[in-house]
Amino acid sequence: MAKEESAVPDHRRIGHELDLFVFSDLVGPGLPLWTPRGALVRKLLDDYVWELRQMRGYQKVEIPHITKKELYETSGHWDKFKDDLFRIRTREDKEFALKPMNCPHHIQIFARRPHSYREMPQRYSETTMMYRDEQSGELNGLSRVRAITIDDAHVFCRESQVKEEFAKIWDIIEEFYVSFGFKLEVRLSFHDPKNPDNYLGGAERWTFAEGVLREIAEEKGASATETPGEAAFYGPKVDFMAHDSLGREWQVATIQLDMNMPERFDLTCVNEKGEKERIVMVHTAVMGSLERFLSVILEHLEGKLPLWLSPVQVSVLPVSEKHDAYAEALVKELGTAGIRTELLSGDSLGKRIRTSKTMKVPYQLVVGDEEVAAKTATLEGRAGKLGASPITDIISSLVEEIRSRS
Repeated sequence: MAKEESAVPDHRRIGHELDLFVFSDLVGPGLPLWTPRGALVRKLLDDYVWELRQMRGYQKVEIPHITKKELYETSGHWDKFKDDLFRIRTREDKEFALKPMNCPHHIQIFARRPHSYREMPQRYSETTMMYRDEQSGELNGLSRVRAITIDDAHVFCRESQVKEEFAKIWDIIEEFYVSFGFKLEVRLSFHDPKNPDNYLGGAERWTFAEGVLREIAEEKGASATETPGEAAFYGPKVDFMAHDSLGREWQVATIQLDMNMPERFDLTCVNEKGEKERIVMVHTAVMGSLERFLSVILEHLEGKLPLWLSPVQVSVLPVSEKHDAYAEALVKELGTAGIRTELLSGDSLGKRIRTSKTMKVPYQLVVGDEEVAAKTATLEGRAGKLGASPITDIISSLVEEIRSRS
């Protein structure tokens, strides 16, 4: 039984093996600390999401990590989530909270000045931490934490622009998850009309918003399942579901339509007639939470991150000490090409190869007498030994694999 359990991929064990993150009793449960390798993986993921957003007109913003409770009273979050907040009392006896979500802050950025219809939509993006006082018994590795990193984005747009903005986000999500071998299914998360007190806004607004999401799913050709009672308290959602290599289902991304926050904060633009026009908001997080996403893909891929995402992409292994100089020159050449490379020497060649494979390094380059003489290297990857090739050919192949995120 123990053997069977150990064979099941566990992101906590994999994270330890790959030296990505650590938990400290002195820091506290649910608060992961990221090593240099883990921090690099986080940055690479974040950069990829930003690349996809930037080409579709998003702009970066930044917000503080604490706020007066009045902000969340206005948004409605205080009444619904006050027991989940880390609350702070200032020396002047004012109550603040560590932010458990980011949308009310981004709203304040939009509301800083009037906006013409010509400036719409406004697309804000920020990867930032938020904090929730999860109970200790509910914490589980990276799957459930207290410090949550969200690749958050909010679009402020006119009602007539909603479908186009949803389509752009939908495309981002599909492109991102295809990179990890996921096939996505779509769920429409609607409100429960039997429990209207659980949601902001009246029935008419919810009916309209949910109708818009149905139309978007139909136009995308998605076979969507409708799930009453799964909506956010301020609006319905399109949730993207994926099955991992173990057959488990995960909600991996979401797009939410919000017609209530703009009402509560009186958000408008000036339309073609010079009149104030109520706008709507679209909330989205591509990875959901970065921590949870990493827990899913580490288990889904059994720690074998794709080349572009691997902290170390190539291990260079000289057969013996007399090949060290050639190996060092090779490491430098690979590094100049932007390939993250490490030199493994000292122990027996077999042990060093095992070390590289335990760390799930995608490729090993072995160099001995023949390789030094021919200015080549013997390449071995996850698919097996690929043979000796000129260094320029190896670099060209690796650079293309990284560029295409294949």
